[in-house]
Amino acid sequence: MLKIEHARTAQQFINAAYREFALGDMLQASEKMWGAAVHAIEAAAQQRGWEYGSHYKLLEASDRLSEELGDSRITAGMVAARAFHANFYHGFMEASEFSRGARLVEALVERVVSTLGED
Repeated sequence: MLKIEHARTAQQFINAAYREFALGDMLQASEKMWGAAVHAIEAAAQQRGWEYGSHYKLLEASDRLSEELGDSRITAGMVAARAFHANFYHGFMEASEFSRGARLVEALVERVVSTLGED
């Protein structure tokens, strides 16, 4: 998948997550938030030639990107995204937690996408 497609998918997943949340499907909303963060980080990693094909490599790429850009929103967004990923399986999250975490993931996606050039 090309980096621009990853970026587009990340933004689409953010929108889909809010729709699912509005419909009361917290599990699907959570998984879409995780997917949004993953696609954004994959786009940035792909652009930089970094590995991103496993959970470990994906987290490593997000840490590297946060450090490179000097932007803690990326780290905060990935922490929230990981909570969403876990919530998809365990359903522990309250609506207020979703709202707070969603803002963090959305900030991550916006920041990462803003760093990407055209293909």
